[in-house]
Amino acid sequence: MNIADQLLAKAHVEHCVALTTIFKLLGDPTRLRIVLGCLNEPKSVGDIATELGLSPSLVSKHLRLLRSARLVVGKRSAKRVAYGVSDDHIRTVLLQMLAHTMEVGVAAEAPDGEANHAT
Repeated sequence: MNIADQLLAKAHVEHCVALTTIFKLLGDPTRLRIVLGCLNEPKSVGDIATELGLSPSLVSKHLRLLRSARLVVGKRSAKRVAYGVSDDHIRTVLLQMLAHTMEVGVAAEAPDGEANHAT
């Protein structure tokens, strides 16, 4: 039995519900951009807001949701809190999905077949 079969055999309803919650959180383009912005290095709320052209309060709101799902973690250093992805599982999955969307022939399509122009 390979690793995928072992994981699938252990997956229970609560795991599926948790996974659905993660995908719903990452389905919001702003939250996804925030997580992608923190993949390489931890960043402060202000840095994330500046890089993405968002207000710090909006970034904080989204980070709270992402932290509760354990997608990002905050590390305090004196008065500064820097946010980064929680572990390599998150980093790997997002980088693989990003690579998938960049492959030739993969277009961002909305479920109704119209092009998705979310930024």
